[in-house]
Amino acid sequence: MALQLSLSAPSLRSHHSVPRFSSWGSGSGSSSGSGSGSGSRWCLLGSQNANLRASGGDAGRGRGGAVVKCSVDTTGVYTVGKVTEVDKDTFWPIVNSAPDKTVVLDMYTQWCGPCKIIAPKFKELAEKYLDVVFLKLDCNQENKPLAKELGIRVVPTFKILKEGKIVKEVTGAKFDDLVLAIDTVRSG
Repeated sequence: MALQLSLSAPSLRSHHSVPRFSSWGSGSGSSSGSGSGSGSRWCLLGSQNANLRASGGDAGRGRGGAVVKCSVDTTGVYTVGKVTEVDKDTFWPIVNSAPDKTVVLDMYTQWCGPCKIIAPKFKELAEKYLDVVFLKLDCNQENKPLAKELGIRVVPTFKILKEGKIVKEVTGAKFDDLVLAIDTVRSG
């Protein structure tokens, strides 16, 4: 069964408001709102509930009038405590969706030995710093325009952003320097 979700509430489509899913429950008889038949599910989108239905059904309505038809645009979605893979299309929407958070970007390539060595440590940092958004960008040919825009010269390179601006950079697989840079930006 394929699911598609499309939002029609304008407030949910702004660059600062990104749908985040939580609290899945059955639509029928759920306290989240009125059920709309079999195959329905409720999820929390920001502060509004929306009814998700399997393809082939009509769009449901949740509280606040958010109309959902089953395929969410996931550009701008990240998971706290995990490293989120980004590309040239998803990087800026995610950064813009977290204006008050520190964002750490790991710019790597598939063939880079030091990148592979530091990757598990980068993942551990994501699990440790829950107030920081951790992203990784494969600097392949497809993402070359973004890598160029961000001024990458060597891999791995870590860019630390605050309020959408690069405030620190660590080049090479220098874990201690990366931790120090993250702590400096978080405390400043």
